[in-house]
Amino acid sequence: MRLLHTADWHFGRTLEGRSRQAEHEAFVDELVRIADEANADAVLLAGDVYDSVNPPADAETLFYEALTRLSGGGRRPVLAIAGNHDHPDRLSAAGPLARAQGVTLVGLPTLDVVTLDIARTGERAHVYALPYPSESRLKELLSAEADEQALQQAYSARIAGLVREATAARFEAGTAVNVIMSHLHALGGSATPESERPIEVGGAYTVDPSAFGTTAQYVALGHLHRPQYVRVRGVEDGEGPIVRYSGSPLAFSFSEIGHAKSVSIVDVAPGAAPTIEEIPLSSGRPLVRWVASQGLADVHRWFDEGKDANAWIDLELHVTDALTMEQIQSLRRAHDGLVQIRPVFAAAPDAHAVRAERALPIDELFRRFYARQTGGAAPDDATVRLFLELVREEAEEESA
Repeated sequence: MRLLHTADWHFGRTLEGRSRQAEHEAFVDELVRIADEANADAVLLAGDVYDSVNPPADAETLFYEALTRLSGGGRRPVLAIAGNHDHPDRLSAAGPLARAQGVTLVGLPTLDVVTLDIARTGERAHVYALPYPSESRLKELLSAEADEQALQQAYSARIAGLVREATAARFEAGTAVNVIMSHLHALGGSATPESERPIEVGGAYTVDPSAFGTTAQYVALGHLHRPQYVRVRGVEDGEGPIVRYSGSPLAFSFSEIGHAKSVSIVDVAPGAAPTIEEIPLSSGRPLVRWVASQGLADVHRWFDEGKDANAWIDLELHVTDALTMEQIQSLRRAHDGLVQIRPVFAAAPDAHAVRAERALPIDELFRRFYARQTGGAAPDDATVRLFLELVREEAEEESA
């Protein structure tokens, strides 16, 4: 059978106040196309459907549309679990209606194993779907100790106990495909801190991958936004499951510049090791960082060249003076993807240079000030004379 593994959609998330709705809609189109072209037999969504427990209406609408299109009216099973960003009850509330479309929604951790019957191959998959297993959602205190290492060991042991209890009777070695799906931080996984708001204090709520046991063939994880495998320590190659994060479909912070986004296609048969193909995604706008060491001249040249026309941009702008509001607004009008403008001011002149400048005639000081404020323009003689008259009048008033 062929499984499509995806996670961390974060519908409703913004980038510094910029909506990502259009990108998420394009992702759903791309995901449905991938599922159809790959002839995926089932879809596994490993948590963080939404970015908050109270998502906006357009995010919920998009999720239900995605489920409807992916399931094809019940022809393709879809299984989704709640992540740490999802409200478990809200996610599963539509479960009775969703089941009629071949969709299973699981909000809270249980010992239930979901069975997927694959029509194309006549095979069966058993999936232990474990939504984000926090202490509050498990409704138990895992350790009374404040020590981080002790809590991490207790947490891993509890997850291992859930996996053993849930799979002992339901997983079938050699006659069905056995899969674990969860949303958590597995020890050894590489996080992207600015993109993934943490679900643990320090490393306390990380799970040792050995907690997944050896009876599953594949462990489909969500939470970490970079696609990656997690090594299961103490398990020889071929004896334990392949543990993998599919990653998020979009880059959600500038800490993810250069990260490739993808979904995973998992080909697996009963009793056999799975093979995984990473399918790249192209629906999200790229995130880039511009360093304008020559100031506004660099930025305007890049605008004229059409550089990164479809990107979200973090601009580091080297300047000698503060930008005016008009300059900032002009930059934003020139490129709708300009998210951040971070001015970097030139180093202050040394004391000798300051003393030398102060020794200049006042008309020369004015000409230099005028040039800095106008981007290099020189004042005409009439403007200089007017400035000197104002200075003289001010001095006469002070001495009167």
